[in-house]
Amino acid sequence: MLCVSMYDRRMRSELLKGHLDMLMLATLRSEPAHGYVVLERLRVLSDGEFTLPEGTIYPALHRLEREGLLRSRRTEHQGRTRRVYAITAAGEAALVGKRTEWERFTAGIARTLAAAR
Repeated sequence: MLCVSMYDRRMRSELLKGHLDMLMLATLRSEPAHGYVVLERLRVLSDGEFTLPEGTIYPALHRLEREGLLRSRRTEHQGRTRRVYAITAAGEAALVGKRTEWERFTAGIARTLAAAR
């Protein structure tokens, strides 16, 4: 039998997969940041709803950069090299599109749930 909390974690993980790009672009819209800061912003802005392992974010950041939605530069902080990511114009456009898609999707869910009352 599947534990409810395990089901909830799996469901949340699956839901997040489809929207992680949008969330990361949104967190980088205000200012450039390195991966750990992106994780922390996601956690804080979502009131702890999105607490992700570091292994989740870096492949996504690299992919978004390859797609031209982010750009990065290397910086040095306390003797360590970091990659700082910033949203590009293409990333801004993608964020607008993803947000519009998300709003349509959630409105459809809300209408469906309201009709089921």
